[in-house]
Amino acid sequence: MRRAALVAALLAATGVSAQQKVQSGPGAMLRGLDKVSGQTVDVQMQNGQTEAIFGLDVALGDCRYPAENPTGDAFAYLTIWENGKTDQLFDGWMIATAPALNALDHARYDVWVIRCITPSAD
Repeated sequence: MRRAALVAALLAATGVSAQQKVQSGPGAMLRGLDKVSGQTVDVQMQNGQTEAIFGLDVALGDCRYPAENPTGDAFAYLTIWENGKTDQLFDGWMIATAPALNALDHARYDVWVIRCITPSAD
């Protein structure tokens, strides 16, 4: 019983210390891919901006990065829908180092986060 309580206490303590402090950048660099033609395009966006990437409209809500390591990762809140349509194809956080974790599911196009715009990356 004491061992289980000790393990639970250790797990709780490591979970709290594993959280990172993050900062919001003014925008993000995204990459789009047309899977049919193989063409890629990099698009720099500001928070709150909507851009057309191939046949998709992409809105950037926010881009966050680890405060201690600005170039280490990027977390961008994206809303994506097809041009001229209202149904959302994607709405959520996309992670630069793990794009498949929460990815856009589209037959022809792909969009993923490259990095946040940071003071050191400008």
